[in-house]
Amino acid sequence: VGLITLASDFRIEKDFNNVIYGKDIDLYCNRIKCYNPLTNETLKKMADDIPNVTKEILPDQKLDCVAYGCTSGTIAAGYQSIFEKVNLVKPNTKVTTPITSAINALKALGINKLSIFTPYTDEINQSVINYFKIEGGIEILELSYFDIASDLDIGKVDPQYVFETLAKIDLTKSDVLFVSCTALPVLSVIAELEKKINKVVLSSNQTLIWDTLKQINFRNEVVG
Repeated sequence: VGLITLASDFRIEKDFNNVIYGKDIDLYCNRIKCYNPLTNETLKKMADDIPNVTKEILPDQKLDCVAYGCTSGTIAAGYQSIFEKVNLVKPNTKVTTPITSAINALKALGINKLSIFTPYTDEINQSVINYFKIEGGIEILELSYFDIASDLDIGKVDPQYVFETLAKIDLTKSDVLFVSCTALPVLSVIAELEKKINKVVLSSNQTLIWDTLKQINFRNEVVG
């Protein structure tokens, strides 16, 4: 598995490694330049570097799957564009992203009433909402967010504060809470959060890892 992570992301490699530790999966990472503050324009610009970044993950070797580790970046650039950029340099490679994997997870669970939490500014939030509605046919019932413009600052949010914030969201009308952004430290608190609020909680890294394992035909259950 090749993982493309934002240059400023503190979290995503930790989450991947925590889940796949001890399993027969090889993970190779490379970092892509990102531009702060995060806007749709800078996120789209970031994707221009995907061919070069992908090419340098085990040069001239085949990868089974490339995970592009940016939720809002996928929305800005478009999944098809990211898929084509990866396959330009690594032909016949499967590609997964946080937002497309989230939609796949919601379909697998048979869920279409969604609440969203993000750390983003409202410009990015509206793009996330529109993507779920248009690409996934998902009904968005509620949005909450931190309004943080820098990826570096997102990664520094305390996980306990994330937990406490998410636990206060009114989810009475929703079937699931999706927490967006690969840099936000949320995967480690999901199990405890689900017990507290009695709802399904999905996150960018969680669904991305799940979809990556599906793409490489890893069939064993992953505890937690």
